[in-house]
Formats: sequence, structure tokens, C-alpha cells
Amino acid sequence: MNPAAPHLTVTVAIPTYRRADLLRQTLEGVVRQDYPPHLLEILIVDNNSPDNTRAMVESFSAGPLIPRHVLETRQGANHARNRAIREARGEIILFGDDDILVGPDWVREIARPFQENPGVRIGAVAGEVIPVFPDGCPDWVAGFHGPQAFRADSGPLRAGQIPMSANLAFRRATFPELGFFDTELGRKGGVVFGGDENLAIKRLLRGGYQVWFAPAAVARHQMPRGRTTFAYVRRHGFDSARSRVVGRVRDDRDDGRASTGYLLSRLGGNILKAPAFMVLGALSLILLQRGAAKKNLVRAWRSCGYIYQITRSLRGKI
Repeated sequence: MNPAAPHLTVTVAIPTYRRADLLRQTLEGVVRQDYPPHLLEILIVDNNSPDNTRAMVESFSAGPLIPRHVLETRQGANHARNRAIREARGEIILFGDDDILVGPDWVREIARPFQENPGVRIGAVAGEVIPVFPDGCPDWVAGFHGPQAFRADSGPLRAGQIPMSANLAFRRATFPELGFFDTELGRKGGVVFGGDENLAIKRLLRGGYQVWFAPAAVARHQMPRGRTTFAYVRRHGFDSARSRVVGRVRDDRDDGRASTGYLLSRLGGNILKAPAFMVLGALSLILLQRGAAKKNLVRAWRSCGYIYQITRSLRGKI
């Protein structure tokens, strides 16, 4: 068989919660893939959406690719991902967010490293994620976002490079071997708790698998107006800091390491950072630099997230 010809079965798995309008745009691109339809499955895992998500998915019932709707009642993005793993039929599971925009070559490009390197133990392939702002982006927010840009060509990631879960494909057989997604991490309803992919990626690396980057497998990640407000960015900073602490503690536990040294060093650093950033924010306001003030206050709130979660983790709580 020609290794360049598509031959692996792929499940595109999209967890979703209360984003029917954005999901419609995502599906419009997913159903137009140039990958052989008999090798491709589309799985929408609805995580208790109160809107018309199911009806919207069922509206895509014509054509060679018909998305399958599955309801997962346990709240949380990683519960939805684990349900997708159990439901998937493909050898490769390509996880995408419910607000990405993709071209017709998306699946083909992210599957290419698996298909063209059969002798390499590739456990996961990450595609590029490029943020787009359909409603515009304030200057002070732009600095918090950018493409991953791990490398210009297709190949393995370096140590410490952890890709985003918005555009990330796994070899399905690695999950029963190494474990499923950690359900204590990831988004849960309106809680912006990140780190969904960290433990899964680190388990692959510890298990002797490689994680590759495919820059041609592009997903444009939509950032609507609601994600560029001060309230959202501040909450995201707080929750993402918490998730990093939880992820590090769980990673240390898997490796048999104690986390106390890491927790105490981070605690001390952020106890100093939080008031410093607050002072900088106040000075920026006095100087009428509203954008700089918001950016510094977000950084202060992120330090507060570290402080909050570290104190919980030191007491043995999530």
C-alpha cells in the first residue's frame, strides 16, 4: 500500500456545550473534508447543552458524512472526551473544539504523520491553532493570544511543548494502555478550567510515544466578543492558573515525586507578584492607560489563581 494514500480510519470528535451557532460553522467545514468518507466518522458529544444543539446536528443529515450525536450527562469537557473515546470507531481520534473553522484538508493533513511514518511510535499529532476575532480584538487582549508555531515543518515536538486540545489527534489504542483524560481538569459548564490535554500528552511521552506537530493541519479558533471582555479574560487567567497547579500535582503523583517544593516556591513567588501587578494596574489607571491597567490586573488575578489552588493542594484538595 502506498503510505501516502489515506488508509487509516479517523473519528472527528467534538465535545460541545451550549454553542449551537458556533458548532454549526465548525460542522460546515468538517463535513466537507477531502478525506475518503468511508474512512471518516464525525462524532458530536453533547455535554448537556440547554440550547438546540441536537436539532442543529441532525440538520446535517444529508451528504456522505452525517454527524452522530451522543449525549454525555456528566458535566465536563474531559467526561465528553472520554465518552468520545468509548464511542469512536476510528483508529485515530481527532479532537476539535466546537468553535473552530477548518479547511477541506484538515483531516488529511493531521492524519498524514501517522500514515507516512508507520515505523515511528507516534501517539498524538497536534495541528496549528490560529486565533481569529470575528468581532475585533482589543489591543490589550491580543498579547494573550497567538498561534502555537512549534515548528515550521511536520515533526516531533520538543520536551516541554504541550499542544492545545482544540486541534489534537490521538491514536485511539493508546488510551486503554495509558489511561483516559483526567476528569478533574478541563472546562465544566462555565468554569474555564484548562489543562485538558497535559496529562494525556505526558503519559504518551512517558510511555515511549512521540507527539508530533503538523503545521499544515490548521484550525482557526474563533474568539467572539464574549471572550475579549475584561471579566472573561480575568476569569480565564484565574482558572488556567489553578489548572496548571492541579496538572503539575497530578503529574508529580504519576511520576512518584513530591510536589511540596514546587508548591511552596510558586506560592512565595505569586504572593509577591499579585500585589505588584495590582500596583502596576493602579498606576496605569492613573496614567489613563486603560489597556495596560487591564492587562496588569489580569496578571494579578492569575497570580491569585495560583495562590488559591496552591493553598488547596497543600491541604490535599482539588
